[in-house]
Amino acid sequence: MDYGAFDRERFIDETHSSNRGDFQRDRGRIIHSGGFRRLAQKTQVLSPTSGMDFARNRLTHSLEVAQVGREVAQRLGVDPDVVDAACLAHDLGHPPFGHNGESAIAQWASHIGGFEGNAQTFRVLTRLEPKVFSGAGQPAGLNLSRASLDAASKYPWGRENAVVEEGGREKFGVYDDDLEVFQWLRAGLPEREVSLEAQVMDLADDIAYSVHDFEDAIVGGFIDPATLTDSGPGTGPRAVNWEGEHLESAALEDAFSRLHQMPTWPSAFGASRADFARLKNFTSSAIGRFAQAVTVVDRGVGTDVPGRYQFRLHVPAETQAEIAVLKSVVATAVMRHETRRPIYQHQRDLLVALLDVLVRTGPEHLDPMYQADFHAAPSEQARVRVVVDQVASLTDQSALAWHERLTG
Repeated sequence: MDYGAFDRERFIDETHSSNRGDFQRDRGRIIHSGGFRRLAQKTQVLSPTSGMDFARNRLTHSLEVAQVGREVAQRLGVDPDVVDAACLAHDLGHPPFGHNGESAIAQWASHIGGFEGNAQTFRVLTRLEPKVFSGAGQPAGLNLSRASLDAASKYPWGRENAVVEEGGREKFGVYDDDLEVFQWLRAGLPEREVSLEAQVMDLADDIAYSVHDFEDAIVGGFIDPATLTDSGPGTGPRAVNWEGEHLESAALEDAFSRLHQMPTWPSAFGASRADFARLKNFTSSAIGRFAQAVTVVDRGVGTDVPGRYQFRLHVPAETQAEIAVLKSVVATAVMRHETRRPIYQHQRDLLVALLDVLVRTGPEHLDPMYQADFHAAPSEQARVRVVVDQVASLTDQSALAWHERLTG
């Protein structure tokens, strides 16, 4: 696929002395950013504070997403550096405690335009991460190329046009505060359409977390592979609360059967070296199975739009169902398990208490860069948004430490 000057343009013009490609530069900026390093201490499924060394965190997850995305991009003829950059960046806006923390902050911040991890990622990339400033001294974040920034934009619309999921969660990709750079990004692009690179990133994310979270849940003892194929009441597939979105239960059960028939399916796990090897062989084969099933379809829109918008990713229904099955097994065994409820409630209460005390005390306890943002904010709503930025930037461990220090 060809990438022209429009795709390579940056919000703030730059002059470079090295011969690195524009998209290689984007990828390097993300890897070397402070926000990327902080992902090492943010929850994927289990918190890094849980004491389980094997479980993924947001950083290892992002690296694995990038590997999957890069492989798919190369096979489909899409620039692998653009997809790689988007995959590495896609979770930069995640707050402490993963989606549980995101839900708590979103509810608390509903009066200032809400909170959404993807919109926060856009804000980190275009404003909060310190790298580039305009001539007038305004922060421009990492100032990525249009193609890379667009590839990291999974939901290219604001809250007023949010997609509301079944549980009430709003999915959108930009706050009103950040519309200037968003409008620059989307100029001339089809409304509410997502670039091919963003679709590859989203698929790689689905593949990585469905397979790897399943692996982590087995190693962590949340799933006994032997019981997944039991046929008794309340066991095996019957015990799973399917998360198939618009898929029928029959399609999901068929998908489970297909996965179970894979030669590498883990029938048991006893934590031996051989068990780990068998489990890893399953994750490898499942990733390959999903990644190799996708194709590209011409949208039939002609050449009036960039090449990135002339095609869409086609994921077969069978593949969608198999990915959904693994998500469902993990959600049932881990996220929805009754033993997790007090933990999740404590995390939500902790973040709300931290937000409350920081709003009450103003800039006093904020990091210096957020103190400056607080003083420069033009309204009370903008000052509250700065507090949200501060809390969202924290790792799980630092959120616990801040809460202990500020609330006793």
